[in-house]
Amino acid sequence: MKPQIIAFGLSGLVGSRIEELLSDKYEFVGLSTSNGVDITKPETLISIKDYKDASFVLHLAAKTNVDSCELDKDLGEQGEAWRVNVLGPKNVAEVCRETGKKIIYVSTDFVFDGEKPEGDSYDEEDIPNPINWYAKTKYEGERVVERSGADYAILRIAYPYRAESDKRGDFSRSIKEKLINGESVKAVTDHVFCPTFIDDLVPVIKELISIDAVGIYHAVGGQALSPYDAAILIAQTFDFDLRLINPITREEFFKGSAPRPFNLELNNGKIGKLGIRMRSFKEGIGESKNQLNP
Repeated sequence: MKPQIIAFGLSGLVGSRIEELLSDKYEFVGLSTSNGVDITKPETLISIKDYKDASFVLHLAAKTNVDSCELDKDLGEQGEAWRVNVLGPKNVAEVCRETGKKIIYVSTDFVFDGEKPEGDSYDEEDIPNPINWYAKTKYEGERVVERSGADYAILRIAYPYRAESDKRGDFSRSIKEKLINGESVKAVTDHVFCPTFIDDLVPVIKELISIDAVGIYHAVGGQALSPYDAAILIAQTFDFDLRLINPITREEFFKGSAPRPFNLELNNGKIGKLGIRMRSFKEGIGESKNQLNP
């Protein structure tokens, strides 16, 4: 019998791909409001106790739209962003503590303020300093997991993308769809990020489970670049017209929106010591093309 993993957010962009790629090794038990489980209501989490063979809980459920979360800021702890991103993992972690299960909490590069100069990167020991409400709630989610008394691992990822999905779109697909339709793409030049190819999370999760890892781990793409550079790579890989890619600054692009950090280059040093290499964006997009055109 395959070992069980309980998962929250399994039907989303990241979770559905992880289940697809790991279903030969693990039996995933997806819990959500569709089967009566609401992470913001601890009384509904009692069903976790029924899965005695599951040693791990993968927590992917989150409210991730940065600007939508910012609209919740004035509501504070009563807002949906706080309830889903902080209260939710707090409740799940407490049940994990009570049942002796380990929580793997998936977080974000956005917990950092991005003030490091370009070329410098954030490692797991750097102190987060979130600058928007989404980032604040995700960081508080990390903290409640750490303080819960449960056995835990925190996995920070960035701008996850995959070849294709009938789930919520990712930034790379949004760019491709515009280029397919011959539409121009405005891409930010003064932001540094390391997009995570979702397929590369599979060996990370397998290894964290295998060694019963504890603490914080970064798992982002192995290439730091700007959204403009990423858009150019997408256009080159899929043979789109490069003239459709137009540079724009963060200030212009995000005018009236939640603040965005400048430099979100994260260091994958800890998983690197485990022998895991995360692909560059160029490699990830190339593999996406291969999967779409086998």
